[in-house]
Amino acid sequence: MSATLPVRVRIAPSPTGFFHVGNARTAIFNWLFARAHGGAFVWRVEDTDRSRFVAEALDDQRAALDWLGITPDEGPFTGGAFGPYMQSERLPLYQGHVDALLAAGKAYRCFCTPERLDEVRRARELGKLKGRYDRHCRNLSADEVAARQAEGGRHTVRLAMPLSGTRTLDDVLRGEIAFDLAEMDDPIILKSDGFPTYHLAVVVDDVAMAITHVLRADEWIPSAPIHLMLYDAFGWTPPVYCHVPLVLAPDGKGKLSKRHGGAEVRDYRAAGYLPEALFNYLALLGWAYSGDEEIFTPEQAAARFALGDIKVSPAAWNPDKLLWMNGHYIRSLAPDDLAARLVPFLADAGIEATAAEVLALVPLIRERITTLLEVVPLVDFFWATRITPEVVDLVPNKLAPAEVAANLRRTAEALATVVHWTAEALEEELRALSEALGVKAGPLFQPVRVAVTGKKIAPPLFETLAIVGKDKVIERLTAAATLLEGGAG
Repeated sequence: MSATLPVRVRIAPSPTGFFHVGNARTAIFNWLFARAHGGAFVWRVEDTDRSRFVAEALDDQRAALDWLGITPDEGPFTGGAFGPYMQSERLPLYQGHVDALLAAGKAYRCFCTPERLDEVRRARELGKLKGRYDRHCRNLSADEVAARQAEGGRHTVRLAMPLSGTRTLDDVLRGEIAFDLAEMDDPIILKSDGFPTYHLAVVVDDVAMAITHVLRADEWIPSAPIHLMLYDAFGWTPPVYCHVPLVLAPDGKGKLSKRHGGAEVRDYRAAGYLPEALFNYLALLGWAYSGDEEIFTPEQAAARFALGDIKVSPAAWNPDKLLWMNGHYIRSLAPDDLAARLVPFLADAGIEATAAEVLALVPLIRERITTLLEVVPLVDFFWATRITPEVVDLVPNKLAPAEVAANLRRTAEALATVVHWTAEALEEELRALSEALGVKAGPLFQPVRVAVTGKKIAPPLFETLAIVGKDKVIERLTAAATLLEGGAG
């Protein structure tokens, strides 16, 4: 592929499942490369596997890309000069290329039934023969093919691969990789339903859409000789290939999957991760921004991104590092921005909070959360109509329930006299009460915290009391005292 052509890269995930973080990492590498070279980032939908098509997957892909901020320059929802971008809408193009290969004797019709193919596969495995297919239909005469077609026999079309020799893939990261063609099957390029297989469609579309560089996961390396032979069969020049390493499970054993605690972008979005953090983390999986800098913006990454800097070895998923990074980004947000992002998570938990209400809580919680979802159990008591704390939590060690109840009532009486309901005034009043009662701050304040919030661990006490409000605080203190008095009897 000529280096003078404008850079055009693509992602082409199949809509057979929801958008995986591995897909997202590959998309990010493509996006960064396109931006680094002033090129185009294309989203193509490879929906030719109709048996595994998931209708919701397309919307999920779109939502994930938009959320991560890597909106394509061209795609099914964006349009572009090389559309349509849904492979199911490009069938005549594929059929025309299949016809050309058939006419040139570079492909052939295969009438083998699924039952025969299974028998052949098992027999070859038992005989330890290379390949899964015996090329039974490769040498059918033109008359035999015509007769089979006239009978209406369902068939596929296979690429006639060379029976010997080697084909070499020149990969940016791995150098030359040689493939022994004698070990290759004749792959199906057109299925019996008239839809192309991945192998044919990806090659035809990459050429038709002027793709200059293909950045994809290294699990596709075994398919590379098929694609290269298709380029050869059509007389086309292949793009520049760069096979990036897979994202491994946290233990480094095997590909990251759902069973490892979340492998889909939507999982992390629902769990309260920020798109900035996930983008930053994914970009670092197999690539380094610099020797000692790990926090960067997409624009900063694009300015430094180069294919040669991608590491060949796979990177293991590190949930702790992602969590740390997410916490960093949360603390870096402007208060009003953080409040706006927290509101939907509270709403999902049934809490109808306004951005202004949440903004008042931001100083209390921003250092205490590492995901947006963590805000819910930390602040839900602010909107509760009633708090029912656990008696065991209300009573500190070495204190009797009756004594704690009396302290709570004295606290309610003292706070009822506070005129300016601020955190500073409340702290002054409660510390004075602690001294007057001869009770240390801890044993006095902890029951107050539990009575007002229902929790042993909550945001800072005096700021919390100030925001909950005078009437609610006194009401909750009184209710907790009554609860203890009933339990003491």
